[in-house]
Amino acid sequence: MRIVMFGAPGVGKGTQAKILADKLNVPHISTGDILRSAIKNQTVLGLKAKEIVESGYLVPDDLMADLIKEVLSGKECEKGFILDGYPRTLDQAKLLDEIFQSLKTDEEYYLAITVDDELIIQRLSNRLACKVCGTIFTLSEVEGKTTCPKCGAAESLYKRKDDEEDVIRNRLNVFHAQTEPVLDYYKSKGKLTFVNGDQPVNMVAEELVGKIK
Repeated sequence: MRIVMFGAPGVGKGTQAKILADKLNVPHISTGDILRSAIKNQTVLGLKAKEIVESGYLVPDDLMADLIKEVLSGKECEKGFILDGYPRTLDQAKLLDEIFQSLKTDEEYYLAITVDDELIIQRLSNRLACKVCGTIFTLSEVEGKTTCPKCGAAESLYKRKDDEEDVIRNRLNVFHAQTEPVLDYYKSKGKLTFVNGDQPVNMVAEELVGKIK
């Protein structure tokens, strides 16, 4: 079972992908997590991607293709996976088609979560992250606190650069310009299913599971 999750930054696709991964017992492959890890570890990919990611732009295809190929062809993904954050361009979508053909599995689901842009901006600009464990919290969750509720690290909460409003708006503009054509591509093939993300997390999850069944 291969599931590809789509959605603009902040729609909750990462959260939903993790929920589905637990329910279906397949790995959640997040390109966002892979990139952040590469940046933190200062790998060759991380050093090249750091400036691009912090500016809110997409990492070029040639920096992601080999990594995606390797991950999806690995033993961990033999029984399926949930792919979150890829493809983001038409070239990536066509490359993914080739990878899927090589995997020789027909059970594919393409799911797109939708949320209004202004609600996305409100969501992302009102959260903080922990420098130590990386957990992300809404402002209401950490109001008045000076330590991380997850790992207990002191004075570790901060606003990530990509959660600044100007960067969020730029990320949304990039999504509409570069990734929406990917949705049109899969929609034209009759493969894409849309789910309203402006609902409680559990209701979105139930609707996604229903679409897969």
